[in-house]
Order: sequence, then structure tokens, then C-alpha cells
Amino acid sequence: MNFVPGIDRGKSAMRSSLISSALVAILVGFGGSIPIVLAAAQAVGASPAQTASWVSALCLAVAVSTASMAFVYRMPMVTAWSTSGAALIAATSIGGVPTYNMESAVGAFLFAGGLVLLSATLKPLAALIARIPGPIASAMLAGILIGFSVAVFDAATTDPLLVLPLLAVFLIVRMFSATWAVIAVLAAGIGWAILLGKTTSVGAGLAWPELVLVLPRFEMSALLGLGLPLFLVSMASQNLPGFAVLRAAGYQPPTRPALGVTGLVSVLTAPLGAHTTTMAAITASLCTGPDTHPDPDRRWIAGLFYGAFYLVLAGVGVSVVAGFAALPPGVIITVAGLALIGPLTGSLSAALGPEDTRFPAVLTLTATASGLSLFGIGSAFWGLVLGLIALGASRIAARWWN
Repeated sequence: MNFVPGIDRGKSAMRSSLISSALVAILVGFGGSIPIVLAAAQAVGASPAQTASWVSALCLAVAVSTASMAFVYRMPMVTAWSTSGAALIAATSIGGVPTYNMESAVGAFLFAGGLVLLSATLKPLAALIARIPGPIASAMLAGILIGFSVAVFDAATTDPLLVLPLLAVFLIVRMFSATWAVIAVLAAGIGWAILLGKTTSVGAGLAWPELVLVLPRFEMSALLGLGLPLFLVSMASQNLPGFAVLRAAGYQPPTRPALGVTGLVSVLTAPLGAHTTTMAAITASLCTGPDTHPDPDRRWIAGLFYGAFYLVLAGVGVSVVAGFAALPPGVIITVAGLALIGPLTGSLSAALGPEDTRFPAVLTLTATASGLSLFGIGSAFWGLVLGLIALGASRIAARWWN
């Protein structure tokens, strides 16, 4: 970065905004998406101990990767877990029955992390991923996410007294701040559930984290139906936008080393239950602007605080899981579904915008959302395949007739 005129670099080295920006980013990133991670753990039949390990390992991965890259590259290179990936995992459950068990899921997590590492080292693989048309990838993501937002209204039908006030809170707060709307719903949901007497006692207070090792099982159906889509949605919906956020703030991020770091921590923490760690996009934007620090060369310090806060969260994984387990399902469903409306809106816009790819994108979206499962392979894979086939057929037809 270049020197910023008019700034006394010595006096401006530390500001409270470096801490507050990191804290706000964590509140938004962690508070808004942890219900989706818990839904993912439930979808693969994770035990409470495995779920707590999952959360703690994710926090450790984010803490280490963010702090190390911020320190080495002197940029606010913020990482996060793959929220879209967690949504993908959660969507694999059919009627509450897990399609994949925890062991096969961990095998898929290792596979996805390994593909990220390969993308960092092999240019042809990264180029191949880049050749997947954006509308098709966005349609696959939309098909994954749409079920969560629909589930909010299913929950409202089942328990309107619990869910409808939370929906009202979301709409009101979103008028002023889309960033804080989901956090407001989470806080309101906890308080409203307590007032209604719908919380349960799980008998767990503050407890030290216990990382649980899960031996992976490599099954082709899980690798293709879960691991490959997990890699694709993590790359398309978080890694690439995360780099774009940094570039928009005036930085030139080292993309391949960053993919190497996130891929490595994903591989190392996968046996502890954690799914993919990626570059952050929305939360990164909270740490890359002038509100964090007027001197761009000092904003990297926010990454150190961000990593430190996540290290603290890693220590309370058991308590986080226990706390959410005490809430009624309607609160979790509502927070998760509303948190994903923003990404769903973006993916639908990208998928259905270009007219020439609209039909293949709709096929991808509907096939992915359908829950189609063939040969033990889930709908995200088949939706992507169907969309690519339809796109290829339409282009062949266009060349033939023209």
C-alpha cells in the first residue's frame, strides 16, 4: 500500500476502531451463521460432542488463518467458514434423515479442502473451475439456499406466535441495516423463546472444549455429492468474492497463497469435524474500509484482533452448542433462513440475469432444490451436471441453426 498523506503513522498505529471493527465482523459472521453450522451438523448425524468439536475447530481455523495472513501480508485478509457450504451440508438431510454419516462427511470435507489446495498449486484446476459459467454456479447455490428460506414460513405455520414476531423484527431492522437484521432476530429469538417458556434445560454451562477426532470414510457418493459441491460453492460464493472485496479496498491479495492457507487449515481441521474455511466477503468488508483505520497500511491489525476473538470463541464451543440446543427449533430455523435471504437474492440475480443461460440456470436451480438423489449422490451435483448439459446443448443448437 502507498503512504497516505496527512496521516501521522506513528500516532495512528492503534485505534479503538481496529478492535471494534473486528468485534462487529465477528458478531455478524458468527452470530448470523452459527445456526446454519448447527443445522449442518444435525444433517450428518453429529453427536453433541462432535458438533462442539466442529464449532471449536472452525473457530481455530479462522483464528489461525486470519491472524497469520494478516501478519505476513500486512493486509486485512479475513477468513470465515463457508456459510454456503454449511447450508449445502444441511440440505443433504432428507425428511430429517441424514444422507451421509459423520465419517463420510469428514471424508468429503477432506476432499474439498484438498481441492482448494490443488487450486492453489495447479493453475489448470483453477482455470477449469473458472470456466464453469457463473449463472450455473449461482443457480446451484440458489437451489441449495432456497429451502432454508422456505422453511421459515413452514415454521411460521407450525408456530406462528414464535416465528411471526421474529419475522417482523427482521423486516423492521432491515429498513435501517441489513447487516444487523439477522443479529437482531437472533437476540430477539432468544428473548422471545424465554418469555414464551419454550426453552429447555440441557444441563450444560461453561465447559472447556474437547476436540473429537473423526476417522474419515471415503465414499464416492459423498465425494461427488457433498465434497465436490462443497468445494465449488465455497470457491464461487466466498473465496472469489473475498478477493474482490480486498481489491475493491485497494489491496492486491496474494490469491494462490491465500487459497493454500485456507485449503491447508481446512484439511487439518476436517478430522475434527470442521468443513471448509474460506476467505470472508461480507465480514471482510467490515475490516477493510476507512472506518477500521484511515491508514490502509494499518488495517491489517484488525485481522489480529479478529483472530484473537475467534480464538476465544474456539474455547467456548461446547457452551455455544449447549446454548443453541436449549432454543426451540423454530428460532434456529428462522435465524438460519433469514440469514440466507441475502445470499439467496444475490445468487438468484446472478443466475437468472443473463438471458442466454437462463433456461439451463432454472434447470440447475430446480434440480438442486428438489433433493434429487441418484446412485447415492445428492442433488447439488446432479443440478450442476444437468445445467451444464443443457447449456452445452443450447450452444450446439445455436451454432447449428446459425
